[in-house]
Amino acid sequence: MRKRYVPDLVQIGALYESNYSRLMKLIRVMGSRDTIQLNLHNGEAFIGSVCIELLESSRYTDTFLLEQTAAVGKWVNNPRLTVRLYHDALVAEVIGKHGRQAAAGVNHYPNQQMHLPDEKNQLNLFLAEWLNFCITYGYCEERPFPASNL
Repeated sequence: MRKRYVPDLVQIGALYESNYSRLMKLIRVMGSRDTIQLNLHNGEAFIGSVCIELLESSRYTDTFLLEQTAAVGKWVNNPRLTVRLYHDALVAEVIGKHGRQAAAGVNHYPNQQMHLPDEKNQLNLFLAEWLNFCITYGYCEERPFPASNL
């Protein structure tokens, strides 16, 4: 018998808070623009670029589209995530992937869309790794910033 997935709310809360902090570091360079392009460089080598676009803004929330627009290797599938920042709670969560609504927090398995039981948590873990990568290797042409000052 398969064990039922039970989310760890403390871990999820910490993940959402750290993703908020990471994304705020990146969007700080946007200024009044709605879009920035981060070029990713490992030393002298170009390894890709990520576009961050503000889709919607309100008093307590902002919604961004993060999309890898170029990659060096053919094995990279150019991720595309919609992320909502909740400024009153200081958290960020993935609300969509590849233009579709993200999976629910807990999914019964098997299901018609074949979402994993913890798919939403996995998307937010991926976002954390992706944001860390952008902070480490990212460079914004319009307003450069060294990763160490983020």
